[in-house]
Amino acid sequence: MTKEEEIEIPLSKTKMILTFLGSIMFVGLGLWFLINPPKSNHWLFGNPTVIFITGIASVIFFGLVSITIFRKFSDKKPGLTINRQGIFDNSSGVSAGLIPWTDIQEIKISQVMSQKFLMLIVSNPEDYLEKVTNPLKRNAMKMNYKTYGSPISISSNALKTNFDDLHKMLIDKMKEYKQ
Repeated sequence: MTKEEEIEIPLSKTKMILTFLGSIMFVGLGLWFLINPPKSNHWLFGNPTVIFITGIASVIFFGLVSITIFRKFSDKKPGLTINRQGIFDNSSGVSAGLIPWTDIQEIKISQVMSQKFLMLIVSNPEDYLEKVTNPLKRNAMKMNYKTYGSPISISSNALKTNFDDLHKMLIDKMKEYKQ
């Protein structure tokens, strides 16, 4: 296979820095909720248990996001590589690695709030879950599988492309290479 037959989409350091700074902000907010919780008479937002749980959840979730992004800063590999074999995903902390075209049945758009991502519906989802040794990554992929029907999701958040262009490119390449 020649290099011309391969499309490489690099990781976007700018997008990663912005996400990293945002996640650090939420870690700080979570710490504030734990150390010096805000006072309110509101029945829900003034509840010390709700504030404590929100603080813990914020520190844990956004702390993990921060660590994952920080580790990606030194990654020199492309975020996504598309070729005749399939898609090599290196775009996030729960990247699936190589996903052969033969495994991909469908590419669906999913959305959580305003965040869109692509779900790669594969014929053998359990195989992808079995390959993962990191328990956090495996649990995240299992949650994707239960919620969206596939353990494999790709977002344009850390890539030097936008969502619509990424979606169109993957659909076009799937049609081309799955013939």
